[in-house]
Amino acid sequence: MKSNDLKDMLGRTSLTPVKQAKHILLDALRATVRKTESCPLSEALDRIPASDTLAPVDLPAHPRSTMDGFAVRAADTFGASSSMPCYLEIDGDVAMGQMPEGTVTQGKCFRIATGGLLPAGSDAVMMFEHTIPVDEKMIEVVKSVGVGKNLTQRGEDIAQGSLALAKGQQLRPQDLGLLAGLGIAEVEVYAKARVGILSTGDEIVHWAESPPPGKIRDINSICLSGLCTRLGAEVTDYGIVSDSEASFFATVEQAAAENDVVLFSGGSSVGMRDLGERVIEKLGQPGILVHGVALKPGKPIIIGMSNTTAIFGLPGHPVSAMVCFELFVDPAIRCISGISHPEKELRPTVNAILDRNINSAAGRLDLIRVQLQERDNELPLAVPVLGKSGSISTLSRAHGYFFIDEASQGINSNSQIKVHLLS
Repeated sequence: MKSNDLKDMLGRTSLTPVKQAKHILLDALRATVRKTESCPLSEALDRIPASDTLAPVDLPAHPRSTMDGFAVRAADTFGASSSMPCYLEIDGDVAMGQMPEGTVTQGKCFRIATGGLLPAGSDAVMMFEHTIPVDEKMIEVVKSVGVGKNLTQRGEDIAQGSLALAKGQQLRPQDLGLLAGLGIAEVEVYAKARVGILSTGDEIVHWAESPPPGKIRDINSICLSGLCTRLGAEVTDYGIVSDSEASFFATVEQAAAENDVVLFSGGSSVGMRDLGERVIEKLGQPGILVHGVALKPGKPIIIGMSNTTAIFGLPGHPVSAMVCFELFVDPAIRCISGISHPEKELRPTVNAILDRNINSAAGRLDLIRVQLQERDNELPLAVPVLGKSGSISTLSRAHGYFFIDEASQGINSNSQIKVHLLS
């Protein structure tokens, strides 16, 4: 169901709840087919595998010692103690990086270092600490050792044919290490999301310029570009576009043809709202999915699709634009990038105590920015950073944010809240 299907008692289009708007968006994106590409392992950090990876070999491929000591037959050490030791003859040495030569037979052992391959005939490793040298060819064993002790069995780390990494799991350094250990040199991954960004409004000038009276610097494009880059997306800046419909449509049309996601800011505000809506509808089906959400700040967002490209008309005020990015654009980019559960909250959270009453309107999700003040032996104090949605400094000063849900009309001071940390 599109948000435009939701009507209030007077027949007007009502605001869409945030959770429902996110579901509408992600359902539309999941119906599209994502491109994949082959990526060398050395360049695969943070990329998203497009298929499950099965282990092509056992890891390790051969039993290895996890201690410095002696490769032994465990049965030869049974009952050994400091008061009644047993004696073993040193019959060989395990050279690192080489297959051992010879076999450990009854009453004998091989010297072995950590990581050494277990020689044939042995089934355990006796630690140096539990032996006393008699001479260069004989040791006294003062403690017994069980079968399989102090070694890693073949395939114990991961067995051939078992799942090494699941599709849609972002590749971390340790995941690359696992793939390297399995001899996998390339990974099939989803193509990076391509994002086009433009700002609208005849009052906007480039952020590096000195604005004349009546003009303001473009804050949103550089903020949004940074957020997209952190998500691994490839960003194209289409600059500042005039309020004229012809110019605006031409730029959005080009961006939609060249990208997976298009972000324009300002076009969902009063005076530009109708223009943003008309442009998205002109681009083709399925058109507008959501127009207006029950959210503060960020209510006037427009979410649409042109074929397989997601298009977002973000509010012009910087705080509202970044809040909408957090709740809608972020999961959209993660979905396009191949993440299995893009709706899952990934930000670290901390519990804190709210230091003042905060009021809210029922039926609306409120996002409240806060600073955290550490306290000895107590939960940190969360101090709201209040200000209008055009005040970018409120986000710059904030350490995180918390939500007041739609069913609530506020939260009292001294209440425990969950703060989502900003990075």
